[in-house]
Amino acid sequence: MKAKTPRLGRPARLSREQIVEAALGCDLRTVTMRDIAERLGVSHSALYRWVGNRDELLDLVSEVVVERILPTAEPTADTWREWLSDLAWRMHDQFLAVPGYAAHVAMPHRHNPHAFGRLRDRVVSAFELAGVSDDMAKQSWHIFGLGVVQWLGAQQIGHDIGPDAPRFDLFLDVLLRGLPAQEPSS
Repeated sequence: MKAKTPRLGRPARLSREQIVEAALGCDLRTVTMRDIAERLGVSHSALYRWVGNRDELLDLVSEVVVERILPTAEPTADTWREWLSDLAWRMHDQFLAVPGYAAHVAMPHRHNPHAFGRLRDRVVSAFELAGVSDDMAKQSWHIFGLGVVQWLGAQQIGHDIGPDAPRFDLFLDVLLRGLPAQEPSS
């Protein structure tokens, strides 16, 4: 039986990585598939062979951003708070580096379940290492995630919260001192 020989032809002009890199340079609040196609110098229809729609494009961007922000080291019972601080600063730097990303993530919408699931699982694990129940660790994830993302989203869109707007380092310090969540005393 003869082995199939690979088909020769033009190499692909496009890849998912190129598409994501192009998107990372656009304002994600307003970017369209047509914008990405123009930026890459390909036809609109060529782009759709790689990415089904704008939501899929934003999911791909989230995969890359979450990969960039997750610390390589795992938190421990002794380092969970420092680990969360490192994660929050990574979120700060990466979310604000991509035009419109923090604002996009702060808006209610379906988040990439894989990327944000990985982020959620790592943060919940950090809170569990702090000694709280699974339920309180999940509550703490929501408080942490919403707090950081909303602060970054407001920062990115230039939301004027006045001359006394909190610095991120102070905001993060207060947030982390209040976490993990505890059941209220009766």
